[in-house]
Amino acid sequence: MGQRVPPQPDPSRLTDFAGHPLVVGVVADQAPLVALTAVSLARATGASAIYFAHVDTSRYADVEHPDGTVRHLPIDPDLDDELWPEREDALLRTVREWMDDQDVPWHFRYLAGRPDRALTHLARAVDAAAFVVGTHVGHHRRIADFVNGSVPMQLSHRQHRPVVVVPVSVVDWEGPAPWE
Repeated sequence: MGQRVPPQPDPSRLTDFAGHPLVVGVVADQAPLVALTAVSLARATGASAIYFAHVDTSRYADVEHPDGTVRHLPIDPDLDDELWPEREDALLRTVREWMDDQDVPWHFRYLAGRPDRALTHLARAVDAAAFVVGTHVGHHRRIADFVNGSVPMQLSHRQHRPVVVVPVSVVDWEGPAPWE
């Protein structure tokens, strides 16, 4: 049996921006700039909606539904995290605040597992044209990104949709970059 070759980007796989949604990665304490960038892109391209999605890495997707929602369970059933609904509610409130005066239809999904896989599943389910994600902040995150690969990097290498990366923290030209 031959080795599996992943599908490669090809013009035939392009999803037109017009009439197709965007998937936006959401993390706790995220800058509103990521959401506002997605709103601007949605307006400019005629996107039908924005799907904001948070991926809880302490849980895994047990069932993935056709609408992009998932039934999820704790990775360790002995340490069931009963606070995840509160985290979901807090994130949903934050997205509502960002979208309060916006005229773009939006949805929120609380996903589970590996962020790149969960976001890709959602994008397939809703036939999204692209992803919009922010960069990580903080020195400990930078080292982990370098070693493990960031979510934007994983998305750009593991699926065919464009990834718009929104810088939420920059380093002055005179200071060291996160990877230096």
